[in-house]
Amino acid sequence: MIKVLYFARLREQLGTAGEEIAPAAELETVGDVAAKLRERGGTWLEILGEGESVMVAVNQEIARLETRVGDGDEVAFFPPVTGG
Repeated sequence: MIKVLYFARLREQLGTAGEEIAPAAELETVGDVAAKLRERGGTWLEILGEGESVMVAVNQEIARLETRVGDGDEVAFFPPVTGG
């Protein structure tokens, strides 16, 4: 299973802190996982849509859409953070 986590405003907007997605041949990268979630439409499409400001980590390391994922990985989506 691929564990997907949502943090901060994403968790609030989606109404869930996380879920598990069965690994599949078409889910090779973070971008593939995001695309699969966007297929749900509605809030999923709004939050994870192209051009939206969302960061991602795989196994607690900052990642890019091209980062590969597989069974047992943790993918976390979160809004960008700013320092001050």
